[in-house]
Amino acid sequence: MSRAVCMLLLAGLYGGMTASAFAQDRETKVRNDKALLENSDHWIYNNLPRGLRQAKLTKQPVLVVLRCIPCEACHDFDEQVVERDPKVRELLDHFVCVRIPQANGLDLALFQYDYDMSFAVMFLHHDGTLLGRFGTRTGRDNEAEDMQLEGFAESMQRALDLDAKFDDVRESLGGKMGPAPEVYKSPELYPSLKDKYTDSLDYSGKVVQSCIHCHQIRDADRLTYRLSGQPLPDDVLYPWPSLKVIGIQCDPKTATTVSQVLPNSLAAEMDLHPGDRLVAMNGQPLLSVADAQWVLHRTPDEGQVTFTIDHEGQTIQHAITLPQGWRQSSDISWRVSSWELRRMAFGGMLLKPLPDSIDRNSLKLTADHQLALFIEHVGQYGDHARAKQAGLMKGDILIGYDDRHDFTSEQELFAHAMQQKKRGDKVKLEVIRDGERKTFTITLQ
Repeated sequence: MSRAVCMLLLAGLYGGMTASAFAQDRETKVRNDKALLENSDHWIYNNLPRGLRQAKLTKQPVLVVLRCIPCEACHDFDEQVVERDPKVRELLDHFVCVRIPQANGLDLALFQYDYDMSFAVMFLHHDGTLLGRFGTRTGRDNEAEDMQLEGFAESMQRALDLDAKFDDVRESLGGKMGPAPEVYKSPELYPSLKDKYTDSLDYSGKVVQSCIHCHQIRDADRLTYRLSGQPLPDDVLYPWPSLKVIGIQCDPKTATTVSQVLPNSLAAEMDLHPGDRLVAMNGQPLLSVADAQWVLHRTPDEGQVTFTIDHEGQTIQHAITLPQGWRQSSDISWRVSSWELRRMAFGGMLLKPLPDSIDRNSLKLTADHQLALFIEHVGQYGDHARAKQAGLMKGDILIGYDDRHDFTSEQELFAHAMQQKKRGDKVKLEVIRDGERKTFTITLQ
């Protein structure tokens, strides 16, 4: 398919045409994505082996986009990449570009990335060695703040530079992959998924229902612990920690340039400054913030992390030791996979801090009573309706969980339920409703 025709059709797919021309339901989006790109001159659709074969012939690195088509998050960014926006077009020409629209059949030994992302990129040498990753999120609706084309362009350039000196840096790339899964080699093999999905999409039937979303890998992993009665380890409960846990925020228009250093943080102790560039962590060259998160993701509790920093053209080395429990400050409430935690821990409720309209003093809580969370939503269907069935309602204020009142956030409740309690345990919930205290009991799922 010519580039001009592809661009015209993509304009229709992504909003240029009327709804009658391209209906925007989930099923149509997935089918249109395949129809418009499987014969593209610039994208290899859903066929990584073909991409690697081509890369070996052209001696180019491979750029793999993993994209959940029906998801609205990152839609605009994905559109710009697929349409080859001028900011990235020339750089994309230096890669063999592969697009994978589902998690079905993914090789989990290779595709180790943040599964709560609806758009992620992995850069590969033509022999399949991982060069690095791109794609990060820190909130439910702020993907535009976390990923911008200028930053993607810089990450692509770093990948090209790394690939050009591959023989010299091969050893430093070893840590970019974790161990291969011992049991479940691809998502559809997990017990919670194997009877529902196969290793490919069903384009002859209901294609959306046949698709494994990336976050379902995270859900399935957690369920294996839950079903076996094991507590969730911190790295499973708090995956891919944001750099904010060590006090760093990076400018999304760059690959890894520091834009903010939080006071009294580990980063501040290293004497980092805005404008410093993160070059490497634990000896691994960084292509993006996602690469830095990978290092944190793989760092054990109380582990040490080394940094190579470019400060005004001068290379500086730093090392920090992460304190016990450091992961627990990583915000997981925005993650799609947190909804399964809400099902298991709360029977389907979404808990938020008290709104400004509610004066905490009006609740008449004692000074040492910390817990007071607003029930923003109560699930209505299936297993997410257990709290509703128990009698809890939207607008209730949760002031007690499992006979404890010292929790301060939804996240702390996740940890208690997933690490201290087991499925089948009964938990008492205390709430305030219309000024009255009420008690309900749910059974953890």
